[in-house]
Amino acid sequence: MIAAETLAARSSFSDRVADMLAAALPLSFLLLIQRLGVAAIFFLSGRTKVSGWFTVTDEAVELFRSEYALPLLSPEVAAHAAALAEHVFPVLLVLGLGTRYAALALLGMTLVIQIFVYPDAWPTHLSWAGLLLPLIALGGGRVALDRLAGIK
Repeated sequence: MIAAETLAARSSFSDRVADMLAAALPLSFLLLIQRLGVAAIFFLSGRTKVSGWFTVTDEAVELFRSEYALPLLSPEVAAHAAALAEHVFPVLLVLGLGTRYAALALLGMTLVIQIFVYPDAWPTHLSWAGLLLPLIALGGGRVALDRLAGIK
């Protein structure tokens, strides 16, 4: 059996380590990293759908016609909407402007992808949701334009 003093020393040590990590990794820094990470995922996906500055490619439309076939939307509308969303919302996240709304929109896209496109890719989509949900709940943190604009 471990002595009470040993348990107290371990607890005290782990408390000190936890305090040091919390000081070294403040919440605003973690939220910034989440914003940048999830923005990169969606922005890079959006870039595969366009050529040049912002011309949706025939290949992207064909993907929405075949592999990404969504109910209720034509492939042309879906390809343009996805490309636009995958460019606008990540930029908003990087800036920390309308963070909660941008993250909510990307979570909605994630759910659509999960339900209608790649239902077996739930581990990937769950990891995206894990990055987006804290942004929805907490906003962009101190290093965000939302804070300067007085947006919660």
